Amino acid sequence: MIDRITQALGDTAAYYLQHTSTTIPSSMIHVPSSNSVATLFGGSDRNNRVLRNLEWIHNTGRLAGTGYVSILPVDQGIEHSAGASFAKNPAYFDPANIVELAIDGGCNAVASTFGVLGNVARRYAHKIPFVVKINHNELLTYPNTFDQILFGTVEQAADMGAAAVGATIYFGSNESARQIVEIAQAFARAHELGMATILWCYIRNNAFKADNDYHVAADLTGQANHLGVTLGADIIKQKLPENNGGFKALNMGGSSYGKLDERMYTELSSNHPIDLCRYQVANCYMGRIGLINSGGPSGTNDMAEAITTAVINKRAGGMGLISGRKAFQRPMKEGVELLHTIQDVYLCRDVTIA
Repeated sequence: MIDRITQALGDTAAYYLQHTSTTIPSSMIHVPSSNSVATLFGGSDRNNRVLRNLEWIHNTGRLAGTGYVSILPVDQGIEHSAGASFAKNPAYFDPANIVELAIDGGCNAVASTFGVLGNVARRYAHKIPFVVKINHNELLTYPNTFDQILFGTVEQAADMGAAAVGATIYFGSNESARQIVEIAQAFARAHELGMATILWCYIRNNAFKADNDYHVAADLTGQANHLGVTLGADIIKQKLPENNGGFKALNMGGSSYGKLDERMYTELSSNHPIDLCRYQVANCYMGRIGLINSGGPSGTNDMAEAITTAVINKRAGGMGLISGRKAFQRPMKEGVELLHTIQDVYLCRDVTIA
């Protein structure tokens, strides 16, 4: 297994596999394990039904019992338009094929919309954990607006037998205050009803594009993660960091934005991708709340990119990957192979925390 991972990483294999983090030590990170739910949530305020659903997610699919998760997300029919999302493989206009891909792909859970999951709930809700995405950014309003709005109620998700609800907040946007209140209330209700919660902690503001695109900066995404765990998320979903220094850039030219400490950049992180991701994990209560990174869009080198992302996440102390377009924008057999390839990184004992 390690040979295939090394081959996929190519010239960067040593860079990723032999890196030792000298920023936040691995001894401070709560590394995923077979006892993660009991160890990390056993002393929390989550009720027994939430713990049961978290255990169900943790003990489904090829990664069952490892503490790591592989989730298939297919909400792009709303977020990116159905045509743009499914033109490469029209079979996934059919909700049943989405769930079948997650099952055949050995995923811990499938995340999708009220419509997709509700349409096939009686057939599949007992076979694989459902994560119902309760809000979306619809792109049909003209001109396009960028706001996450609720598409249904938490009670609907519970009625269809969902194990968890998911939501997105655009932290930094003009609408973020309303979204924070909405999702805080929704997550509290989900916990009352026994469901786990997953938060897509995205950064969104045109001002975050200066000399670089700081929507993927470790410091800004790390703070978004910290807001997310404060809202009661049981799992945080975040884009892999690609740079750092968002707070610094936004404080140039006499502007005043947020708060920073220079040690965020000199001691708590470095330019190495694993250390940047480690900073994201640290902001998730040092890994007490698991971090899953997104797999990104499909392209020409999906297998190698997926393996690289999985290695970075795992070695940083993360909990797994949530990868959609790389899997469903290809024939079913190839999508299954890609999901298995991601999972193999987490099953490989030779890939350890840095």
